[in-house]
Amino acid sequence: MSEPIQVENHCIHDHDSTKIFGFWIYLLQDLFLFATLFANMAVFSASYDIGPSGRDFIDLTFVLVETVLLLVSSITYGFAMIQLHRNSLVGMQIWMTVTFFLGLTFIMMELYEFNHLIHAGAAPWVSAYWSSFFVLVATHGAHVTGGLLWMICMFVHLSWDGLNTNNRTRMTCLSLFWHFLDIVWIGVFTLVYLLGAL
Repeated sequence: MSEPIQVENHCIHDHDSTKIFGFWIYLLQDLFLFATLFANMAVFSASYDIGPSGRDFIDLTFVLVETVLLLVSSITYGFAMIQLHRNSLVGMQIWMTVTFFLGLTFIMMELYEFNHLIHAGAAPWVSAYWSSFFVLVATHGAHVTGGLLWMICMFVHLSWDGLNTNNRTRMTCLSLFWHFLDIVWIGVFTLVYLLGAL
């Protein structure tokens, strides 16, 4: 009786590994997308036409707070994964809730920033620079929003099924996705905001 069980567990493990590998492929495709947007931003970094430049409107202090929120959310999600490996459902849900609200605050600040820039005259249609700015930052923001929706779905899955194999795989993929977005944001902060403010 033990041999079939071992074979079944081995098959489940291989299936989960395949899912995670497939998700790595998705992240690679996303990396190409952001690389293209970064290249686009670099090309149009001085294309202001008659519109304002980045240094006229970029508030580094405000963006630094956003950056800290997102980086801390990566740490809190790491704590959630530690609780997952300890088989602590409640502990994992607590840390994922903290991560969710950090990410939500980040998105709310980003929406406030967009609204402020547009009303101040730095809208996407003003120049190629601001078009590139909004496309890159908004694409990242859309991904963060997708991650938050994913977390909501995970809260539902976890309340229904607990820490089963599928939910562990989903949490692992979400972890990869969330940390990937943090890495991309470091690039956004450096290229778009830090260099743009100089």
